[in-house]
Amino acid sequence: MSTVRVRFAPSPTGPLHIGGVRTALYNYLFAKKNKGVFIIRIEDTDQTRFVEGTQNYILDALKWCGIRPDEGPNVGGNYGPYVQSERKDLYRQYVEQLVKEEKAYYAFDTEDELNDVREKAKQMGMPNWQYNSVTRTTLKNSLSLSQDDVQKKLSLGEPYVIRIKIPRNKEIRFEDKIRGWVVVNSNNIDDKVLFKSDGMPTYHLANIVDDHLMEITHVIRGEEWLPSAPLHVLLYEAFGWDRPEFAHLPLLLRPDGNGKLSKRDGDRLGFPVFPCNWHTKEGELYSGYRENGYFPEAFINMLAFLGWNPGTKQELFSLEELVDSFSLERVGKAGAKFDADKTKWFQQQYLRKKTNEELADLLSQYLNENIEKSKLISICSLIKERATFVKDILTEGDYLLKNPVVFDEQVIQKKWTEQSSVLLNEWKDKLNSINEFNSNEIEKNFKSFLEEKQLSIGQFLPLFRLLITGKPSGPSMFEICTFLGQIECIERMENNMKTITTLFANIN
Repeated sequence: MSTVRVRFAPSPTGPLHIGGVRTALYNYLFAKKNKGVFIIRIEDTDQTRFVEGTQNYILDALKWCGIRPDEGPNVGGNYGPYVQSERKDLYRQYVEQLVKEEKAYYAFDTEDELNDVREKAKQMGMPNWQYNSVTRTTLKNSLSLSQDDVQKKLSLGEPYVIRIKIPRNKEIRFEDKIRGWVVVNSNNIDDKVLFKSDGMPTYHLANIVDDHLMEITHVIRGEEWLPSAPLHVLLYEAFGWDRPEFAHLPLLLRPDGNGKLSKRDGDRLGFPVFPCNWHTKEGELYSGYRENGYFPEAFINMLAFLGWNPGTKQELFSLEELVDSFSLERVGKAGAKFDADKTKWFQQQYLRKKTNEELADLLSQYLNENIEKSKLISICSLIKERATFVKDILTEGDYLLKNPVVFDEQVIQKKWTEQSSVLLNEWKDKLNSINEFNSNEIEKNFKSFLEEKQLSIGQFLPLFRLLITGKPSGPSMFEICTFLGQIECIERMENNMKTITTLFANIN
């Protein structure tokens, strides 16, 4: 059995959408599962839509995701170059071979002439006119013109394209590893352009030639390429080459399932659709998962489940575990709805899996001041169960680094009474008298105080929390107090009592 070789072949016509990342991921997982080779090939034959900087963006984004090629730009390999514009000179010989074998032909029709034909067809009630086996004989090409006329046009340097000669009424059959058998009649396919007047091949020709020369065994790509697959099958037959196996991945849908998730949906729907930030030449910013604080492993885990499932209840997979579990047989046909909340859930799970030491190192990048690592480790230990992103540890636990200045008014409104300050002052005195100031001793004294005053936890704990943190909820107050220390806790209770009493008076 030959070595499995797959490729991810993006076009540098814009930033890499998460659908493209998923395609790259599935190719990578399939290659690694089968001890094969994963290739990146940049398909930049469409020079009119080329966007500066996108090739570097694509490679950088995949690197962040951990999807690293075995062959490709900046990596090398024995089948390069891996950028199609650098392979420009080799395509002509293949398309000329097809012309010579009468499987393709020169077409000299100008764009204006073709537009005129389309308009006339539309007026005659044929809105979907095609350049095909029926219409080609009435147009200006090497099949309808004399050989002398063709040679004259070529010698004069008259612009032309080269089109494939699609056979009439031929049944095209191929098996897709996700969708099963696909059957299309050639009458539904027009004579696609294979070679453009600018001397560049179209996607259809270049991708077939490159896949053959790079010995690609499996073409795993998005569903949007399924309509092109019959043409590609015909091209393989025309060249007499064995074709790779096809697998067309399901679409990524908007969260409501209403249509394909597009590049334009990013930010508008409240979540990124790009792996990394993208800055347009016009100064617009499209946000990415990396800059939004997502871990690459959480992002990849989420993407893997958009179209594939392992057949078990396990949801958290490392990249290595995804490699072990992945198969195309478990990729579905139906479109996969993107779920922004589930994406955040994955992020939360990966944050909680990190050690407090790891989180402390990450947290330090968000600080403008030097705080000893042991203190950051304690903060992470207290807050990480309540955080989604690393920076949330600071916003959720800001009171661990400084006395709060904002106090939750709902707690004041619902829980504070005229007697609250009296009770809290008594509790403050008891708190101040604890010799060994640790969470166990604080909790023991707190329960004793509640019993003595005949108070429930629901009556009193929110008030104590409010004085110390300003917030309505959070981790254990006894652990918070241990972290802050006895002196800080007493000072906060004394200082914040006045503020909250004033707020209570104003509210009422």
